[in-house]
Amino acid sequence: MLPSDLNALATFLAVAEERSFTRAAKRQGVSPSAVSHAMRVLEEDVGVRLLSRTTRSVALTEAGEQLLLRLKPALTDVEDTLAQISGQTHRAAGRIRLLLPRLAISSVVAPKLGRLHREYPEILLDVATDDSRRDIVADGFDAGIHFGEYIAKDMIAVRVSPDHRPAIVGSREYFKSHPKPKEPRDLLQHSCINFRHGTAGLYRWEFEKGKKELSVAVSGPLVVDDLELVFRGALDGVGLAFVSEHDAAPYLGEGRLVRVLEDWCQPYPGFFIYYPSRRQQPAALTALVNVLRS
Repeated sequence: MLPSDLNALATFLAVAEERSFTRAAKRQGVSPSAVSHAMRVLEEDVGVRLLSRTTRSVALTEAGEQLLLRLKPALTDVEDTLAQISGQTHRAAGRIRLLLPRLAISSVVAPKLGRLHREYPEILLDVATDDSRRDIVADGFDAGIHFGEYIAKDMIAVRVSPDHRPAIVGSREYFKSHPKPKEPRDLLQHSCINFRHGTAGLYRWEFEKGKKELSVAVSGPLVVDDLELVFRGALDGVGLAFVSEHDAAPYLGEGRLVRVLEDWCQPYPGFFIYYPSRRQQPAALTALVNVLRS
């Protein structure tokens, strides 16, 4: 059974080493009467006498000697551990658990891995990908990356990508047998590739033009949760795809994909790294944020 006040164990260690309530009190920065009271409560908690004391001296009982034998290395280990974890606030080292959607891998994290390792070799970056919007605190993550609109208001959020702009694309082969849509509702007559965002379900394609905003629940023969498969399907003429302008740029430049509804595709906030608080923020997390935002 642990005593009700663990500080009493540290006080006991001071008394055992000093063999004096007065010297132990000075070492602990308290009064001798406070030390005496703490020892009396400790002995009542454990149910055995730990100290023999007179007005002239203090000695350990057999039970006190047994406690001292185990207590000193245990408290030393605790002090060493506290010193180690306290150092994480000042030295960029240790494990950082990061949660992000797969859409953020190639554009946000992958390009910065080399720099992070070169500048902060003592950081262990532990990355998990999940397209559902999980609670990073409840699930034990230090930080997450997601689109700004999905981040809770009580989180600290730092931008780590420019604004994104959507692009509706299809192959030239697809448009040989399908008319190009002129407005978003025309997509209901088209074969489209759906993207599943984890447990959030299928993404409704969102559009904006001037003061008009609308979303369209498209349908088609393919549902995926991987960006590479989205492009593969679009390139092979399976249907139209909703992707980012940045990711589609190489295929558009080569003429392998054709863009439509461009005037309905307005920029939206990109990815942010987010975390619960700035208080006692580990140096490793600060380093990661600085590398990703650069």
